[in-house]
Amino acid sequence: MLNDPPDRSSRSNRAIRSAHVIGGRLLGGAELFYARLVNALQRRGHTALAITSADSLIAGELCPEVPRAHVPMRGVWDWWSRWRIQKLLQTHRPQIVQTYMGRATRLTHLPVAPHPVHVARLGGYYTLKGYRHAHAWIGNTQGICDYLIRHDLPAQRVFHIGNFILPREPSPAEALAHRREQWQVPADALLVAAVGRLHPVKGFDDLLNAFARLPTTLDGRPIYLVIVGDGPLAAQLKHLSEQLDLTGRVRWTGWRRDAGHFQEMADVIVCPSRHEPLGNVILEAWAWRRPVIATRTLGPAEIAAHQDDAWLVPVADPTALAEALRLLLTDAPLRASIAQNGYRKVSTSYSEGAIVSAYLELYAHLLD
Repeated sequence: MLNDPPDRSSRSNRAIRSAHVIGGRLLGGAELFYARLVNALQRRGHTALAITSADSLIAGELCPEVPRAHVPMRGVWDWWSRWRIQKLLQTHRPQIVQTYMGRATRLTHLPVAPHPVHVARLGGYYTLKGYRHAHAWIGNTQGICDYLIRHDLPAQRVFHIGNFILPREPSPAEALAHRREQWQVPADALLVAAVGRLHPVKGFDDLLNAFARLPTTLDGRPIYLVIVGDGPLAAQLKHLSEQLDLTGRVRWTGWRRDAGHFQEMADVIVCPSRHEPLGNVILEAWAWRRPVIATRTLGPAEIAAHQDDAWLVPVADPTALAEALRLLLTDAPLRASIAQNGYRKVSTSYSEGAIVSAYLELYAHLLD
């Protein structure tokens, strides 16, 4: 594939010191991936300094042996934080400095010199003004890499490395039954789950409108929906649910650290986004061996294969989404096939071993 890191397996075994800078305080997709990657590098014997804000929830996700430093990173004009990052890098002397998202990247400025190398990792189609000063760039989809190159970043310094998901240990049947009971979901119900921020781009209104098009039962089993997440549209979406007469069959959990457990207890996972650069919820669902319905936004269209490891539908089309839901909810063998194929993909293409090796190979290449 274009923009894959060069294969330098023999050289990626040498210990590489890196520092990882992120300004996020909550636990979104970027922050959780940051913690997974830093922990994995440390486990492999590659010292990875975690530079975060002192009040970031990321601290709770890092292994005890990961070295840490705190910088406020209050905004892009926080000159003290910019100075503090420079001092930390001078003290710890990493060979690679990797920044995540806009704030950390804008506050990290390194001279063009052999070491350290500043790598900016992007998980979206961001305005690039605050990223151009980096020395190399990683996009977690090929589409993002193509976007970076179209906007005049040097193709030979743009690399594609995806995200990885840790293996999931299936819960006992008793635990799954208990969770359903806790959330007042009947044991025999067909359960649809969706996870994400309650924001316009996530398409939860499309999901509610699609769900309202389904009958209350299929094959004699009641149908329920659980929505896991919080955000600016929470009140508006709950009001829409009431207008559609869905109140009794929709469960709202709010933000949950254990969002994956709701995916595990579901029969079908839906990613209804109107814009989705990658689709971490798809990778998570695959890791739980659950079938996925997703919209044909850029990320899902790249990582998923229609009718093989996911069922893809047009964007912002509640009728098509309802038809896909009806199909999968009434076809258990199809659900099982899609789930198994998704699990196979996430266990190979998006495994910790594959992705961390790709990062180490890239680091070795950039240090040559």
